[in-house]
Amino acid sequence: MTRTRILLVLSALLLAFAAAVPVSAQTIGLAISTQSNPFFVDLREGAEEKAAELGVQLRVVDAQDDSARMLAGIEDLIAAGVDVLLINPTDSAAVIPGVLAANRAGIPVITVDRAADGGVVVSHIASDNVLGGRMAAELIVKASGGKAKVVELEGIPGTTAARERGQGFNEVISQYPGIVVVARQEAGFDRARGLTVMENILQAQPEIDFVFAHNDEMALGALVAIEAAGRANQIKVIGFDATDDAVRAVREGRMLATVAQQPRLMGALGVETAVKVLRGETVDAFIPVPLSLVTND
Repeated sequence: MTRTRILLVLSALLLAFAAAVPVSAQTIGLAISTQSNPFFVDLREGAEEKAAELGVQLRVVDAQDDSARMLAGIEDLIAAGVDVLLINPTDSAAVIPGVLAANRAGIPVITVDRAADGGVVVSHIASDNVLGGRMAAELIVKASGGKAKVVELEGIPGTTAARERGQGFNEVISQYPGIVVVARQEAGFDRARGLTVMENILQAQPEIDFVFAHNDEMALGALVAIEAAGRANQIKVIGFDATDDAVRAVREGRMLATVAQQPRLMGALGVETAVKVLRGETVDAFIPVPLSLVTND
């Protein structure tokens, strides 16, 4: 047998072996933005539960809201030889080098909740954040009759979630001249920063009717500041994510509403999609996760 023929036979055997490797013997990596936010804890738990159900291994790294740490975590997952990579970016632009590194390594990438601004991604799983922003704005229009003074607390500027929620919200608000955004400030998707930012806004703005925060953590921080200032009867707060604390605040009448995402379903869909990729199945470029509005009605 010639050397060339031997190599061809070996190559064929290796390909056959790879195709025969069961999905359960392969590993899915999950690079998650932070575990200090209950939304992303739910996302991770949804992924873990689905991985256990499907019998696949899941390896998780936490970026702790730090883009450099996220890139390092992605590099670790690539070095560990994961077969598919799920990424929940801290920043949609800053994560591009990580996506490109996975592309070079031949590892399929799936983004969850937040998209990447570059690199090859086989599927993106997320809520329609533009629609969610519109839902919050439409609630304000309905509750105010089209006349109100509003504060918008923005999330991390580099994330698609913040950009899209703000886009949808302002697309609707801009159609009503009687609704004025008296303050618009970034609070980093963080409860403590939401509190501090809202304290400053309350001092500067004697008239506020509504606050729309790009996530529940900021909304809950703002709520504490509003209640401490004795203005809870004047200002209605709308959040985004439907975390347990926010839903409880809505049920208690302390918040007006929260836009409900389904982070556990996102995590589960991420793993399900990764398994389909491992099996060589075709997956959709965008997999939407349904939204709803949680109110006290």
